[in-house]
Amino acid sequence: MSTNIHDYIVKTEQKEWQPLLEKGVHYQGIFVKSLKFDPENNRSTTILLKFEPGASYPYHNHPAGEELFIMEGDATIAGAQLKKGDYLYTPPNFKHAVTSENGCMILFVVPEEVEIL
Repeated sequence: MSTNIHDYIVKTEQKEWQPLLEKGVHYQGIFVKSLKFDPENNRSTTILLKFEPGASYPYHNHPAGEELFIMEGDATIAGAQLKKGDYLYTPPNFKHAVTSENGCMILFVVPEEVEIL
């Protein structure tokens, strides 16, 4: 393990937004920046997602739960309207979809890969 703090800092402004692609599926209008990558499981566990107005992510399950924080804009999750500054913890096996009428940026911590239903 490195003891250099600079090895653990992510300069998000220097990273490019990438289209969200999962298992060959391109989610139109959703972009991602990886903040923490788990090499053992070959996936990001902490990410920023940017939704363009009208974008949505399909109904899915979180086997290990998730945490999210709305950084900009607003999103609808399981019928709940979340706005800038709102935090949501979903317990393991919580199922929902995400839509954003006006666009948003969300910080996600997702310990395990989601399952699209």
